[in-house]
Amino acid sequence: MNRQRRTLLVLVIAVGAAAIASYGVYAAIASIPERRVEIATQHAVVAAAAMPVGTLITAESVKLVDWPARTPLQHGFSSVEDVVDRGLIVPIVENEPLTESKLAPKEAGAGLPPTITPGMRAMSVKVNEVIGVAGFVVPGTRVDVLTIIEGDNRNDTMARVVVSNVQVLSAGTRYDQEEAKQEGKPIRSTVVTLMVTAEDAEKVALAQSQGELMLALRNPLDVEPSATVGVRKATLFGPAPSPAPAARAPRAKPASAPPPPMPPVVPMVRTTYTVETIRAAKRVEEKVLDAVR
Repeated sequence: MNRQRRTLLVLVIAVGAAAIASYGVYAAIASIPERRVEIATQHAVVAAAAMPVGTLITAESVKLVDWPARTPLQHGFSSVEDVVDRGLIVPIVENEPLTESKLAPKEAGAGLPPTITPGMRAMSVKVNEVIGVAGFVVPGTRVDVLTIIEGDNRNDTMARVVVSNVQVLSAGTRYDQEEAKQEGKPIRSTVVTLMVTAEDAEKVALAQSQGELMLALRNPLDVEPSATVGVRKATLFGPAPSPAPAARAPRAKPASAPPPPMPPVVPMVRTTYTVETIRAAKRVEEKVLDAVR
């Protein structure tokens, strides 16, 4: 037997041994009896399909599923009758469990009213694609409301933040939303509903009646109020330049002070003195004149 035949024979024997060993392992694993562990479960109510905010829950929109009893749902429901005829205050997706915090109180109805926080008000403002920040103003986002008011003078036109950090409850009307779903197009936000306090609602109403409103989208983590003083048209590009100074006439030289008056001339008075001089034994008297003022 030559070398090539020996090599081929060894390869065939190795492949056959491997196949026999694999079959033996498979047979041993398949012969192990199946053990099923019973896990305690309980019923939980979940959504049968995705539902937006304000949907009225019906028996067909939810279903019961088995939920592990070791990890119960906090404030969940185990009966469909507990959630029927209650409105959603948050959007949910398919197979999402329903809890008390996601539903409006009983007999509160459906739609937008149950989503309004006590003490707040829902107010709608008219917008377009530009005012609505190109469609990025959607429910749940926060915005600043600005107004642009024209004064009597053209330079008195002013823009200022009316209210800040306002939550958006809904974007677009129900007709716009249904039309967008049927045609598969983006929702047209012709109206945006904001949740504001009663005082802020008065400010927005007055600003909307006096001028144009604009919305500025905020970062959800930025909760500080927008403290601004507004900007006027006259100061849009900085303070107005000061007028050029007028040409000044040459300043006249101040008149020189008059010289101090000369002291009066006092006439000279001459006084005659007699001087006696003794030289050796000779005595001589001389007269001397002295000038005194």
